[in-house]
Amino acid sequence: MQTVEVREAILDATDDFLARFGYKKMTIDELANAVGIGKGSIYLHFDSKEEIALSHVDRIVERLKSELKSLAADEKKSSEERLRQMILKRVLHRFDSVQHYTQSLNDLLAALRPKLLARRENYFAAEAGIFAEVIESGQKTKDFIETDALELAETFLLATNSLLPFSLTTVELGGRQDIENKTLRIADLLLKGIKFN
Repeated sequence: MQTVEVREAILDATDDFLARFGYKKMTIDELANAVGIGKGSIYLHFDSKEEIALSHVDRIVERLKSELKSLAADEKKSSEERLRQMILKRVLHRFDSVQHYTQSLNDLLAALRPKLLARRENYFAAEAGIFAEVIESGQKTKDFIETDALELAETFLLATNSLLPFSLTTVELGGRQDIENKTLRIADLLLKGIKFN
């Protein structure tokens, strides 16, 4: 297999093992067996089990950022509609990515908490930057009030963080439709607050 394919296969296996056994019980040997490679081959791609688990979370967020950028770039839609879809995507992408986990990400990766929190700060900063671009676009067309776009973007993220599966499992958060409805209510409230009257 190609290097990228092996790396992706390792991360796919990691997703499966985290869902079934959790981080502590996941072993490099089991990952290698699941992928069909030798244990040493794992270390050609990752330095440690910790790096594998964190890279798995990174991959979820990288895929999300790609989708957010795509929604942000759709100039056929108004800035308001793009933001609404982006808020919804932000929550549901994470929900869908870990809905098969029996533990919250915080519980699942408790041993990695300091490193996960540092990464999470970077994830949110990158997401805020994407949101800020759309807010600035809406400000230029006088759809949104003139204020610090990045600050507004950060507020949007803070307002929806409670719906992300960090501290609660997807079961504890509620069904997908319920999460979608709550997210849209929050989105509508946030967007109403920044509209230019």
